[in-house]
Amino acid sequence: MADEVTLRVPEELDGERVDKALASLLDLSRAAARELVESGVTADGFAVRPSDRVRAGSSLVSPHPDEPEMLAAEPVDFDVLHEDDDVVVVDKPPGLVVHPGSGRRKGTLAAGLLHRYPELAGVGERDRWGLVHRLDKETSGALLVARNHSAYRNLTEQLRSRAIGREYITLVDGFFDAPTGTIEAPIGRDPTRPTRRAVVATGKHARTHFEVVEVFSGSNSSLLRVTLETGRTHQIRVHLSSIDRPVIGDRLYSRRPTTASSPRVFLHAATLRFTHPGTGFDMTVDAPLRRDLQEVLRGLRESDGD
Repeated sequence: MADEVTLRVPEELDGERVDKALASLLDLSRAAARELVESGVTADGFAVRPSDRVRAGSSLVSPHPDEPEMLAAEPVDFDVLHEDDDVVVVDKPPGLVVHPGSGRRKGTLAAGLLHRYPELAGVGERDRWGLVHRLDKETSGALLVARNHSAYRNLTEQLRSRAIGREYITLVDGFFDAPTGTIEAPIGRDPTRPTRRAVVATGKHARTHFEVVEVFSGSNSSLLRVTLETGRTHQIRVHLSSIDRPVIGDRLYSRRPTTASSPRVFLHAATLRFTHPGTGFDMTVDAPLRRDLQEVLRGLRESDGD
């Protein structure tokens, strides 16, 4: 067993306690992570305590824990929008967790992908084999997967350089004065509620573009097409909430009552645009709006037609 392991803190753990960050990164219990910290963990070369906070991009050096159980392939139900030798675009269903995290090892999309495509093992990050990006549990739609090392390197570089286009459909509470707009505000961990993100001065640069697609006067709501220029955790939900236009069904970022309702967060990854890593051709893959969200819109249109 190696003496130590070096880990980079991802953006989604920015501002988290050291012990919680280690628990997430190494898939350990909080107690086991705390023991590791107390036995000697450093962040960017400085000793830390379990309650200290980590920053995105920092390097954590920890004593090597016992090797966690490897991701096991499982049959998981999901549809595929596009598939070839280099790329898979999944139509992720709502309610499906994308990859294992603290306290969740089984029943993930990552396990289902490994079951359907065994060659993904070893491509990219451990337990996230092949995944180029992620979607929140309640978010549905198009998700990009690389089937080999070359495709993974190419697509993750496209993501890093913002060459991958990601468009979402969302329903929000409220109207807009103009048909299009841009929200540019830094996003970081909410200092009062660590499970949330917020617009904070010390956060990372984030930019979201939106276009009003349809307005529902009877329910005081608007259907938007949203384009991400950056990819911060919960970016769309945080940005729209910050301008008092929260996503319908989002109980984390809006607790006020709304006329419109949704059985889940009304957020769907509708379109992916990228350069195919094998052919070099531009690709566009669309994910049809899920039936549960279609039913929400149908009800709003019928109400407006009364």
